[in-house]
Amino acid sequence: MIFRTDAELYDEIGANIKFYRKKAGLTQQDLADKAQISISYLSKLEAAGCKKSISISMLNNIANALEMELVRFFERRKRL
Repeated sequence: MIFRTDAELYDEIGANIKFYRKKAGLTQQDLADKAQISISYLSKLEAAGCKKSISISMLNNIANALEMELVRFFERRKRL
């Protein structure tokens, strides 16, 4: 997959974090606690149009908290 801009990449990652969090039945607070990050940071990552960057290490923490593979955050999914 190709992301033409950083904003496009961050939007996809944020949308996928939100999708998999909801799929797991977790609130933002639940996931923030499990991933050991602030709810404020998680909220910013999930926000559409957010330009907030994220380290691979932090993304890995979130993936581990969701018990999923890190690569899933980079997949393009059809939006409803």
